Amino acid sequence: MKGTMKGAILPGDSTVEFREYDIPVPGHGQVLLRTKSSTICGSDIRAIYREHLGKGPEGYQGVIAGHEPAGQIVEVGPGMKRFKVGDRVIVYHISGCGVCHDCRMGYQISCSSPHRAAYGWQRDGGMAPYILAEERDLVSLPDSLTFTDGAQVACGFGTVYEALEKIGISGNDAVLVVGLGPVGLATLMLAKAMGANQLVGVEVQADRIALAKKLGLARHVIAPDSGAPAKLRELTGGRGFERAIDCSANAEGRALAIRATRQWGKIALVGEGGTVSFNPSPDIIHDQKTIYGSWVTSLWRMEDLVERLVRWDLHPDVLVTHRFPLEKADEAYRLMASGACGKVAVAFDEELR
Repeated sequence: MKGTMKGAILPGDSTVEFREYDIPVPGHGQVLLRTKSSTICGSDIRAIYREHLGKGPEGYQGVIAGHEPAGQIVEVGPGMKRFKVGDRVIVYHISGCGVCHDCRMGYQISCSSPHRAAYGWQRDGGMAPYILAEERDLVSLPDSLTFTDGAQVACGFGTVYEALEKIGISGNDAVLVVGLGPVGLATLMLAKAMGANQLVGVEVQADRIALAKKLGLARHVIAPDSGAPAKLRELTGGRGFERAIDCSANAEGRALAIRATRQWGKIALVGEGGTVSFNPSPDIIHDQKTIYGSWVTSLWRMEDLVERLVRWDLHPDVLVTHRFPLEKADEAYRLMASGACGKVAVAFDEELR
């Protein structure tokens, strides 16, 4: 497919720029996707949009932004093994070397090879009408899920599902989610689908609290103030939560998640950046708690999540409060950076409606 296209890049200083690119041609084992939806992740805001802080995996290389894309294959290169023109797909957003131990487990996120390149960070991502992807990085998107559902699976929902699988969730568990941005809201959605029936959130942003309540995701949402520990103890009969997930990346929020967890409980830290301070003996050791770090997910678990979303009739796109066309990507990033929203999507074709 010949021609040119406009793509959005993030030069830092809270700005978006558009540049003209040739539409790429797929090589061996590659596909050309017509982008249908590309959602904005908090990591883009934290590490690229405001200023380029990233090193290593977060080292942005001035490529077309967007690491949460979903689309439809319009052209394929030679050597294809599974996917074909017309297939609807999600792009797992890290293209690993494929031969290291982590890649062979499906955890390309943890690939440390110099060949590792994340879409939207070191290779062109989804903020353009077309995206070149490796066949090995694709996950099939069923017809019953929208492209915006798929875009969120590409990072946010996949990340959450990985964390919840690590700590385990069932109907026995009271679950605390600290920070109800898009990742925190996704945590509530998936924890509820996995059986948790007492879900409590901690959030200060009014728009996000309103969205959590509108969707019926949390029984209670409390403010992260000095009275929060006592309120959380009261909600659990003084015992604390079996499971807690921090999505805030805030030092006080993380400490609250740890301290609000009951004896023998499990905590997952998902929010990126920031610090935390706690007292190992009273906060962890004496109550026999376990803290899990969880970074994105694996390719196989992302495929499992897609299957379960269909089974649960669960649609991540209900968290999208604003959709923008590509030419208004600057407005989309500005809104996402403000926090006064749910998830923000840059959408194409029918996904824009």
